[in-house]
Amino acid sequence: MSIKSDPFKEMNIIGTGTVVDGKIRSQGNVRVDGKLVGDVTAGESLTIGISGEIDGNVTAKNVTIGGKVRGTISASEKIVLEAKSVIRGDIRATRLIIDEGSIFDGRVSMTEKVPTYEVKH
Repeated sequence: MSIKSDPFKEMNIIGTGTVVDGKIRSQGNVRVDGKLVGDVTAGESLTIGISGEIDGNVTAKNVTIGGKVRGTISASEKIVLEAKSVIRGDIRATRLIIDEGSIFDGRVSMTEKVPTYEVKH
């Protein structure tokens, strides 16, 4: 019996202590607990853990930030800025949730539908 996995449900993880220099594109989910210098595009959800840091632009369906981002964040659905998050850059989303304690320095643009970009390999 073989187990088939759905590429859109797969979780791609950049672990704590890992540094990636370059662009990341995934059709599925991405979690960053380390540091990424470059842009990241996720076809599904992108989560930046409390120890995660991205220095580049972020694009995904849903984005949850617990760590730091320096760059533009675009989500076709929802962005969540958790209590200890630090964001330096503009945000584009349909829905935005900002927890008390987060730091945000930038502009917000909220529209009914943000254009999504299909990831092609």
